[in-house]
Amino acid sequence: MDVGLPDGDGTRWLSAWREDGINIPVLILTARERWADKAAGFSAGADDYVTKPFEPAEVLFRLRALVRRSHGHAHPVLKVGELSLDTHTQHVTLAGRPVGLTAQETRLLGYLMHAAPRVVSRTELSEHVYDRDHEPDSNVIDVQVSRLRRKLGSWRIATQRGQGYRLLEEEPATE
Repeated sequence: MDVGLPDGDGTRWLSAWREDGINIPVLILTARERWADKAAGFSAGADDYVTKPFEPAEVLFRLRALVRRSHGHAHPVLKVGELSLDTHTQHVTLAGRPVGLTAQETRLLGYLMHAAPRVVSRTELSEHVYDRDHEPDSNVIDVQVSRLRRKLGSWRIATQRGQGYRLLEEEPATE
């Protein structure tokens, strides 16, 4: 990522990504070489910082190391409210307590967590969570959502009529 982007400062974009839970490895490649610029880049969430001019081979080695570290050790934990999913172990907790889910339920929950708070259509869930042999008109998605609601609390997965499902971070206020 370059710090001087046409549509804004790259460190602001990077900070926003990190706040949104986007944990992809980021190498800043820029002409800004002052210590204050480097400190701002690392504070925003950069994993590495290289200044221009640079040796292309060095950048390649640094990128390979970032990818190796991100695949070998780091694994994101998805969080939506009190709900968390360790994407490496597939371990789900609600308010710190383990929740027993099937593999299919975990995949469905993971997809909803990645998308939160966006509404996800049944078609999108069918395409991304289930295998290609899945019949899109079957009620498998509805059954899995019903099971997740029983295990997580019915309010956590909202139905948007005619649109799909949405994972909620907190219980809606009742009037």
